[in-house]
Amino acid sequence: MKRRQFLKGGAIGAAGLATGCECGVPAGGAAIPGSIESRELKMVTTWPKDFPGLGTMAERTAQFITEMSGGALRVRVFAAGELVGAFESFDAVANGAADLYHGAEYYWVGKSPAFAYFTAVPFGMTANEIMAWTEFGGGQELWDELSSRFNIKPFAAGNTGHQMGGWFKREINSLEDMRGLKIRMPGLGGEVLRRIGASAVAISGGEIYQALQSGAIDATEWVGPWNDIAFGLYREAKYYYWPGFHEPGAQLGVGVNLDLWEGMTLQEKSIIEGACHRANHLSIAEYIHHNAVALEQLVTDHGVQLRQMPDDVMRALARESKNVLEETAQTDDITGRIFESYKTSLARSQAWSGISDEPYMNIRREIFSL
Repeated sequence: MKRRQFLKGGAIGAAGLATGCECGVPAGGAAIPGSIESRELKMVTTWPKDFPGLGTMAERTAQFITEMSGGALRVRVFAAGELVGAFESFDAVANGAADLYHGAEYYWVGKSPAFAYFTAVPFGMTANEIMAWTEFGGGQELWDELSSRFNIKPFAAGNTGHQMGGWFKREINSLEDMRGLKIRMPGLGGEVLRRIGASAVAISGGEIYQALQSGAIDATEWVGPWNDIAFGLYREAKYYYWPGFHEPGAQLGVGVNLDLWEGMTLQEKSIIEGACHRANHLSIAEYIHHNAVALEQLVTDHGVQLRQMPDDVMRALARESKNVLEETAQTDDITGRIFESYKTSLARSQAWSGISDEPYMNIRREIFSL
């Protein structure tokens, strides 16, 4: 199911974290004089301890803040469960128990379904497209408006790129094979799965392997080859499906306590914003490289069987994604406005990539036999 076909239907388309780790310049280092107040900031995350990629993004962001401030802003990073649970990170920052979080915004759809748009929605934006919308298409302003209702100032601070469809214990040959399966998938993608007859389960990353091993779930998505191989998911499920309909470019975010943010100087704000931008852009290159290496390892060294999701499954997922996104847009005013802004930016990006990228990629595949 091509995304352009879905768009024509009128839809929008729709980690190394050491306990108390002090990143960058150690405590006691010389602080920049003047407009930066020397302080320690606590960053909580939704990621497992010592996890590559996702945890690295959080650590890297913290390190950048510390280094760019000359050690005046010292950021301590806490993995999921070390200070608060993964899904408690948002509330911890909102109420001031922590200063920042690093996580996936679609974890907060219980607060507002609109948060999903700032990570990923089914058949939605790629990494480049969501970056364009967030930074230049009005997305950041809407994100600020939404998050301020919960006393948080948000920033993009990572992106995994296009994710895989997931790991399955048995082969999927048709839509009927999806019915009744217990599949780990958060966000709006989970609701889409429910509508095609599967059972969506929302659990944190650190719980996935045990749930798959025990039979509590029959299949799971996580991220992509690099993160998935680190969890050893191939040991419990040999069928690895593509493409991922639910997260074509999953953007990850930093949330700063709004009271803390508003009390900061312009220089302090610029440091945090600059650190997030730097981490965001680096993560895309990192994921492209490591996913390619890890995919080869999964197939060659671990006997993983790659499978393309059957066409009737993709069409059903696309149909229900359209319904879910349009229904969700009716939730309230801000969700509706975010949906319209997202859809407009996506349509423009799609029109441009159809001219700039697709013909080139097709010819390149032929010439190099890719």
